[in-house]
Amino acid sequence: MTDNKFSRREMIATGTIGLVGAMANLSFNPVQFSVSGKLAIRGGEKVRLAAWSEWPVWDQRAEKEVIEMLRSGRWWRGNGESVEEFEKKYAEIMGAQRCLATASGTTALLIALHVLGVDAGDEVLVSPYTFIATYNVIFMNKALPVFVDTDPETFLINPAKIEERITERTSAILPVHIYGLPVDMDKVNAIAKKHNLKVVEDACQAWLGEYKGKKLGTLGDLGCFSFQNSKNLPTGEGGAIVGNNHEIMDLCHSFHNCGRPYGTVKSTSNYPIRGSNRRMQQIQAITLLSQMNRIYLDADTRLINAMYLDKKLAEIPGIVPYKMVEGNNRSAYHMYPFRFISEKFGNVKREKFIEALRAEGIPCSAGYGRQNHDGLIEEALNSKGYKRLFPEKRLKQWREENILPGNDQLSGEVVTFYQSILLGSRSDMDDIINAITKIYENKVYLLD
Repeated sequence: MTDNKFSRREMIATGTIGLVGAMANLSFNPVQFSVSGKLAIRGGEKVRLAAWSEWPVWDQRAEKEVIEMLRSGRWWRGNGESVEEFEKKYAEIMGAQRCLATASGTTALLIALHVLGVDAGDEVLVSPYTFIATYNVIFMNKALPVFVDTDPETFLINPAKIEERITERTSAILPVHIYGLPVDMDKVNAIAKKHNLKVVEDACQAWLGEYKGKKLGTLGDLGCFSFQNSKNLPTGEGGAIVGNNHEIMDLCHSFHNCGRPYGTVKSTSNYPIRGSNRRMQQIQAITLLSQMNRIYLDADTRLINAMYLDKKLAEIPGIVPYKMVEGNNRSAYHMYPFRFISEKFGNVKREKFIEALRAEGIPCSAGYGRQNHDGLIEEALNSKGYKRLFPEKRLKQWREENILPGNDQLSGEVVTFYQSILLGSRSDMDDIINAITKIYENKVYLLD
């Protein structure tokens, strides 16, 4: 845990605004880092010798309930109560009217797009800096993902680039709160309203993240979350949809349960609408209910450590933390991202920087790449189905316009730390800063 002076009770009392304000007023005293010595990549001693926190973290207190459920035979939501209990609690946490638990974040996105009317031959505007599932689900609905360029400073969809991508086939916008960073949803929603488009938030990495005081995932028509093993709220596989329109949420429930009637979905037959089995299992819900006991404290710890890193890393030439969009916002920090500017770091290549940082004992990665050029895209566009759905002229135009300089720039600069690293102590964060400072001071030894 952190060695800061804020108690959990004080954090809850102040809320997001108070916590952020308190952190902003913290005195960031300069840390005296040791930068002498040979780089570890060149045979020197590592900055970091200790292990990092493992993830996920199992709570043994959940085992009794899991065993009771297994012995009872109530393994699926049809004759169990834990899934519904989770849905109620998660809706409350998110500040949403309803929550529907699903088998995964991907299935949550599939359900949301289908229920909101995305259909064969439609087009969906989507962030290109994201995980494969975001645009794969558009293909699964037989629609065409149209990528909108990224703002390299925020890592997010650039609202100023959205309208130029709208066509008569556009039916929805799918903004992604990647790494838990909040998209400027006021601008996205204003464009959607102007053009009568639906908005599905990909909040799969954004639990407890906020935009202007509201939880990410509650600002569009529907919001989707993932609880996969690596996520801040994990259950191996799992997902959820949140929304405030009861008729839409009833449709989501019916569709995810093989099309069975539910709520306002009338029982004209046993299966009044098309559907699929995308239900969450009891064991997933029990695990989530257990993991929810730590989600607030973990989120606060990540926030405090991330703000400390923001302050200290910005002092190192060539290291540029992400830029938060304006407003009362808060990231969920599924990853802690920053940009590595080679020219300001002695022309050291990003790949060499990452290799050197790992050698110093700091796990890191290059983040996502140029996803808009993924091989699966051409596979889809060349399929007989897409050639039937879209004129050759439109597919040719799509390829010609699939040029995203902002996203290309960002993809070549990103370095990320995994979320569990942010659960460490202040001295753990100092190890990160120390290692990067050491590499900067010895950067000449990393030049080819």
